[in-house]
Amino acid sequence: QVQLEESGGGLVQAGGSLRLSCAASGRTFSSYAMGWFRQAPGKEREFVAAISGSGGSRYYADSVKGRFTISRDNAKNTVYLQMNSLKPEDTDVYYCAAGRSTYRRPGGYDYWGQGTQVTVSS
Repeated sequence: QVQLEESGGGLVQAGGSLRLSCAASGRTFSSYAMGWFRQAPGKEREFVAAISGSGGSRYYADSVKGRFTISRDNAKNTVYLQMNSLKPEDTDVYYCAAGRSTYRRPGGYDYWGQGTQVTVSS
């Protein structure tokens, strides 16, 4: 069982930056791939980024490539999402997830956090 808790969301102006954190419980954090997804009301959950258990492989949605960076610190059981050059269309609730592989689809993940709101004003 893995419990996930996101933090770091908030309100930022377009062009600004935020860093999201996701703290995980459990002693097997490094065995899980981690993903970040986002979802707006009434829309499907959308893949943002994923990172392998070792951190050696990273994947991004085309919409965030070059602006967002996913990273992890296995000693701290934490995964991060550094978001730069934010745009109003990045406004969403952001979720972290843990799974056995770096899937781009939500169904590939076993555990989810409760989400953190990111709002980008124009």
